Amino acid sequence: MRVITFFIVGLTVHVVFFLSIFDIYFTSPLVHGMTPQSTQMNPPASRLVLVVADGLRADSLFTLLPNGSSRTPRVIEENGTWGVSHTRVPTESRPGHVALIAGFYEDVSAVAKGWKENPVEFDSVFNESRHTWCWGSPDILPMFAKGASGDHVYTHTYPAVEEDFASTDASRLDSWVFTQVKVFFILFEHILLMDKNIFFLHLLGIDTNGHAHRPMSEEYLNNIGLVDKGIAELVPVMEEFFGHDGRTAYVFTSDHGMTNWGSHGAGHPSETLTPLVVWGAGVNVAQRVTEPQSYEDHFLQEWKLEHIRRVDVNQADIAPLMASLVGVPIPVNSVGVLPILYLNNSGQFKAESMYTNAIQVLEQFKIKMMQKKETTLSFFFTPFQYLTESKQAEITHKARILIQLEKYNEAISLCQSLISLSLEGLLYYHTYDRFFLGCSVVLGFVGWTSYVILVILKTHRSSRTVAKLCMCVAVMITAFLLIQRSPVTYYIYCLLPVPVWFVVYKDCFSLVFEQFRSLSWFLGCLCLSAFPLMPVVGREPNLHLMLLVAVCACVPTFTHSSLQQKRGLPLLNQIISWSTLGSSILVPLLSSSRLFHRLLSIFLSLTSTYLLLSTGSEALFPPVLSWLMFAWINIEQEALLAQGVSGRLELSTIDFSANIDISKIRQLKLDDIRRSYFFVFFIITAFFGTGNIASINSFDPASVYCFLTVFNPFIMGGLMMWKVIIPFIIVMCTFESIQVATQLSSRSLFLIVLVISDVMALHFFFMVQDYGSWLDIGTR
Repeated sequence: MRVITFFIVGLTVHVVFFLSIFDIYFTSPLVHGMTPQSTQMNPPASRLVLVVADGLRADSLFTLLPNGSSRTPRVIEENGTWGVSHTRVPTESRPGHVALIAGFYEDVSAVAKGWKENPVEFDSVFNESRHTWCWGSPDILPMFAKGASGDHVYTHTYPAVEEDFASTDASRLDSWVFTQVKVFFILFEHILLMDKNIFFLHLLGIDTNGHAHRPMSEEYLNNIGLVDKGIAELVPVMEEFFGHDGRTAYVFTSDHGMTNWGSHGAGHPSETLTPLVVWGAGVNVAQRVTEPQSYEDHFLQEWKLEHIRRVDVNQADIAPLMASLVGVPIPVNSVGVLPILYLNNSGQFKAESMYTNAIQVLEQFKIKMMQKKETTLSFFFTPFQYLTESKQAEITHKARILIQLEKYNEAISLCQSLISLSLEGLLYYHTYDRFFLGCSVVLGFVGWTSYVILVILKTHRSSRTVAKLCMCVAVMITAFLLIQRSPVTYYIYCLLPVPVWFVVYKDCFSLVFEQFRSLSWFLGCLCLSAFPLMPVVGREPNLHLMLLVAVCACVPTFTHSSLQQKRGLPLLNQIISWSTLGSSILVPLLSSSRLFHRLLSIFLSLTSTYLLLSTGSEALFPPVLSWLMFAWINIEQEALLAQGVSGRLELSTIDFSANIDISKIRQLKLDDIRRSYFFVFFIITAFFGTGNIASINSFDPASVYCFLTVFNPFIMGGLMMWKVIIPFIIVMCTFESIQVATQLSSRSLFLIVLVISDVMALHFFFMVQDYGSWLDIGTR
């Protein structure tokens, strides 16, 4: 009964600890209840065309060709403004489009949705428009139609099966979009002539060709040419449709870039630097410059564009830019800052637009502050000191006076500073409870780890006084949380340490009072643990499986050759791959129960699957790891002989079904600790040997080409996860085999490994961050 209770309590503590990470670090920063803000002056454009070339790098568009010619759109030298859009990590399609169209960066709470869609409703430029028509990928467009208030966002998508990395030419996805748009304008609709309309073209071909053939390939570069040609043909069609009224604004950009090896998700400049070209109604024409421009990346010299003014922006800044051009309210959740240098309008319009931008961001700050103030006791509430209510009123009033006095540049500068302060305040209130919750969770988890150590040391005592004291503490915590109207999860995080530390104190009662030095050690360790919280200044050896490994080694080569020749994924290769994956789970169960044969069967089966999921030298990792695991087992057997255990436990003769006299085996705690450390070390090695969770987040579809080539994030992610788990299984099977071979007690080993793992988990808790690259998920 005690073992079951221990298991249930331990499971509860670990589940709460795991879930607390999401509550503390991965809650949505979005707030609701703001009033949409828009400039009352007439906008320069009646409609806007947004073209997003998915996966297009800035250098791929602007770099000169080997023959000296350039892909750079001619519009930037004549009647448009250009620059580099700096995206934020994670550099993926969904967060990239959200930043472009909604104006805010990755909502980290989307991790609970598998990064597929945003779990919280949000506003967007599309939602604020009168009508929006979208053409492109079924993975992107429905997200904005779903979040729109009303039915004024219309999507036109091709079937998801068309997103095939093995297709003969992925640029046909972009050709489909251009064709559909042209046909759409031929079929006249009167609502197209209304103002505040937006047309969105999502072009996925470049990204697909980049994944399949790499960004330096002919397919990727030719796709850029196709997009350039398609836009050049589409613009005259739209201008003619609207009678050349000069009221159409155009924005061309990308959601993210791509590495040289065809992946994205991290923070390399090739992934975060994307092109931005804006032209048409209300946009500044190309500005010739003779003085050196203040950019230190040397791209201007490489691209031979140092004679044209370059205006860089953050990706979220594009949302308020589009809203100002077409005259719709800035999305209420936007954190972008209007890039004034792109606007070709009066000083008053620019100042009013920037003032609107500042008020829109300030509204978010006010709502966030009000929410936190309502759920915190007044004498505990600490406001953001740099933007108090009086400071807000002072800045907004001064900005309005400056606009009335026609001091537009000063008003713009003041509004920009207000936006900066508001964004700092938003972050302050979003992380307001992080330290408090972190302390509560850590206190409970440290208590659990202490209890496990005491269980190993086998100390037990009881105290009724301590029980009463813990009850009083629990009542006080509950009352405090009730007064603050805290969420239910706060009760769990704050109350969990109470019973855990009660058990710890009860079990170490005798030690505390028998040895004063033990008390000093205990309290010293407890105090020291607070510092991390402070801010940082019998059968034949499986010949059929060996043959399977050989076959699996050839399948990736044949698959790669077929894809290179654009013949698609061969059906036979696909059948072999999926059959191998399924049999790798079942075949080991049919092998001999002798330890060596069973282990060899498991290792060969898993290695076969790993080979199919490998793209290079990583394929050698499972065989080398398996070799090391066999060596570990032999070392343990030699250690048994050195301890004088009679009867050599031969690896090849041990049977899982046999009963061995465990009285002959001497159980030493020192050996238990040594084996536990070995186990943890090999687990870490298995995780970081060739790739970890980061290899899923910085996703390279080439790893799963033997199984499928049509884009399916869930199946592809599942296969990559299985690839990550395979080395774990090899280590865990070895560890279990050592227990069978040495007949050691699993209880002490389990508790020691649990303590070591808990310490590592606690270290991980402090390393969690809610910003940065998806690649960091596996390396932090």
